[in-house]
Amino acid sequence: MTIKSLIFTSVISLGFGRVVQAQNSPVSDSTRVYKKRVLESTEVDILSSYYSQDGDNAAVSGGIGTEELTDATGTIIVSIPLNDDDVLTIDAGISAYTSASSSNINPFDSNDPADPFTASSGASSGDIWVNGNIGYSHSSDDRNTIYSGKVSVASEFDYFSLGFGGSITKLFNEKNTELSLHASVYLDTWKILYPYELRPFADNGPGLNDEFYQGRIITGNPDYAPSLHEIDSEGRNSYSGGLNFSQILSKNMQGSIALDVVKQQGQLGTPFQRVYFADVANSYIENFQLADDIEQLPDSRFKIAIGGRLHYYINEFLVLRTYYRYYSDDWGINSHTASLEVPVKISDKFTLYPSYRYYNQTAADYFAPYETHLSTQHYYTSDYDLSKYSANQYGFGVSYTDIFTKAHIWKFGLKSVDLKYYHYDRNTSFNSNIITVGIKFVQ
Repeated sequence: MTIKSLIFTSVISLGFGRVVQAQNSPVSDSTRVYKKRVLESTEVDILSSYYSQDGDNAAVSGGIGTEELTDATGTIIVSIPLNDDDVLTIDAGISAYTSASSSNINPFDSNDPADPFTASSGASSGDIWVNGNIGYSHSSDDRNTIYSGKVSVASEFDYFSLGFGGSITKLFNEKNTELSLHASVYLDTWKILYPYELRPFADNGPGLNDEFYQGRIITGNPDYAPSLHEIDSEGRNSYSGGLNFSQILSKNMQGSIALDVVKQQGQLGTPFQRVYFADVANSYIENFQLADDIEQLPDSRFKIAIGGRLHYYINEFLVLRTYYRYYSDDWGINSHTASLEVPVKISDKFTLYPSYRYYNQTAADYFAPYETHLSTQHYYTSDYDLSKYSANQYGFGVSYTDIFTKAHIWKFGLKSVDLKYYHYDRNTSFNSNIITVGIKFVQ
């Protein structure tokens, strides 16, 4: 299951690398023009993070129930200079999570009574997510043009993703102006997992005659007859593109704007997220309401976002970093994001990073809370990520930087250490906390 909350990175970095001496390579024998290497030597980052969330509106159980989840992530990034102009970047990550919400894909595999507000102990209560990326970039001799490309792969218990993309960046006006274009494609494949009580009704199955229902007592409406709309496609493709424009406005100010568009096609709903209808009598096993159907969403979605940043250098100790983004899609969601970060340099090596972020969005056309949808509707979901809500995020961080890498662990010089904490709070009872740590070593 794709984790729907922000998951961060960082931690102890065990770098490795080989010394690559900076060389002045002649561009022309007659004029003796020299150029600096894009990356002087191999750099290695090992990142780690810990994330936790909680709430009472789990999409797996139709908009009610626990959203409790924890996740620990580790990532290693290796940047290797191939020559003066080319850099190869390889990164790999692994994420291990436990989720009380996703455990209720099958809430009936525990010795305790099934309950949407209680975690089950089955296989879906946790999983491992892995991903890897290979990137390559080439800079022109004058360093005013940069070409890059990447390939990525990711896998989890219910999906597999393959992605690739590229970008081109041009610098003008003595590098005071920068324009970049980027595009990417992601090809995802779902493993179709229905809520457990619906599986006997899939593929013309035996329904209530299935062994799952034998010996179990259905309370409420005993004639349980869900209207399962089965999924006939396991694929989802995402195509994105965009441009970024950055300009140095004065010696103290820099601004940028960005435009991004995304087109998605295929299976855009999540197969194991339940929906309960207001016009269908409720059926229960133990304390768990049996699903009326799974969420149904259109097989296409178009997204567009435009945003801007403005950074102002007040003095050598204080900088203001502001950001705003407007987002809209053809599912009816419009959102606004605004953030402020104020780095405070307290010494030549230490900087503090207090920050604040505000977000609000309208609800998707297809969203309604628990037991509000009607069975006559064509599309429906009770996933609160698609609801109307506002959210506040408060953050604080500290960074250590030593460009001369005087501190060493074995043969590796410590270049930087970053530690950040964020608290996120929605007005829908959802909240999360995240700690990120990142350490960079160079040889």
